[in-house]
Amino acid sequence: MMRTKVLSLTALFIFGAVSVFASVKTEKIKVNGKCGMCKSRIEKAVNSMEGVESATWKNETQELEVKYDDQKTSTMQIQTSIAITGHDTEMFSANDKKYAELPDCCKYQRDENREKMDHSEMTPGYKQGTSANPGCDHDISETAGSCCEK
Repeated sequence: MMRTKVLSLTALFIFGAVSVFASVKTEKIKVNGKCGMCKSRIEKAVNSMEGVESATWKNETQELEVKYDDQKTSTMQIQTSIAITGHDTEMFSANDKKYAELPDCCKYQRDENREKMDHSEMTPGYKQGTSANPGCDHDISETAGSCCEK
C-alpha cells in the first residue's frame, strides 16, 4: 500500500514537473493565400516543424491557428517557414522569386508597401532587425530559399 502511494506521488510529481516546462501556446497568424493548394502548402510547412502540435489555415479569415511548444519553436521561426514557401505573413514577406513560383491560383494580392529585408550587404549568419521584423534569424545563403529579398 505504501509503495503504491509513493509511486503515485512520484508519477504525479514527474507529470507536474513536465507540465511546468512544456508551454504550449496557441496563436493566430495572418498569412496570405487564396485556395486549397495554399492551405496545403502553408499547413505542411508548419506542421512539419519540431514543436508544432497543429496548424490550420482558413482562407476566409487569412489566419493560421497554430498550437506549438514555445520551448522548441517560436512565432518568428513559424512565420519564416511559411514565407520560405512563398506566402507573406504579418512578420515576413516571401521573396519575390518564391512568390512568382506559386501556381497562378495561389497568387494573392500583395501589399506593395510591405517591408522587405535586403541582405545584399550582409554575411550569412548575421541578424538584422527592422521595426516590422525584430530580427532575421534564418540562413541567408543563396541556396537556403530565404524569405528575405536578396
